[in-house]
Amino acid sequence: MRTLKLTIDIKNVLLIISLLLFVLAFTSCAKKIVFLTSSVVPAARGKVAIKNDKNKNFDIQLQLSYLAEPERLQPAKRVYVVWMISNESDTPINLGRIVGTSKLKIQFETVSSSKPKRIFITAEDDASIQYPGNMVVLETNNF
Repeated sequence: MRTLKLTIDIKNVLLIISLLLFVLAFTSCAKKIVFLTSSVVPAARGKVAIKNDKNKNFDIQLQLSYLAEPERLQPAKRVYVVWMISNESDTPINLGRIVGTSKLKIQFETVSSSKPKRIFITAEDDASIQYPGNMVVLETNNF
């Protein structure tokens, strides 16, 4: 009888630990935001994942698909640039250029000390520009 009660207690403890780990896994996951449908490249799809790293910075990961080469746009451009609007300022920050692959699948990752409020991608002639041009290809809502 005592062995049966001990076995039930161990099972209950293991169940509680499993539930706590399950809840912890879901609360520590990155926030995922989907890009809005593009009028410039309608087939383009993408999502942004944002999570805090151990240094309290924001790890920003983009996954994009079906984003046509910038040379195929009208007018043709040379590069796609990722921009961020942060909670601290409405001035866009150039996060870097996107490098595509032949299979139209793109991954981009960077780190920011500022919390992102909005992410968007523009088609540009130069990757080192300080302010975005008018050709916004993909963008998120504010988050």
